[in-house]
Amino acid sequence: MKKVNGKREGDLRPEYKRSDFGHLVRGKHAQRSTEQSNIVVLDPQVARAFPNDRAVNRALRAVLRLRKAKATRSRRFRRTG
Repeated sequence: MKKVNGKREGDLRPEYKRSDFGHLVRGKHAQRSTEQSNIVVLDPQVARAFPNDRAVNRALRAVLRLRKAKATRSRRFRRTG
């Protein structure tokens, strides 16, 4: 088993200085990563209704099919005046 060193986790080694790193910005790439991500967070109530991602995709595809069928039907029966 390794001996635990007396140093804390966040300390820099003596050969490094804080000034060597320049100006640091927290969350510099956060905006870009959220724009490029395809992760969707569901409300807890909705998440309980679907056991996995496959079930969510199946339900969303069914909604899209219904919406498309409804649009086709309403176009077909529209009266022209």
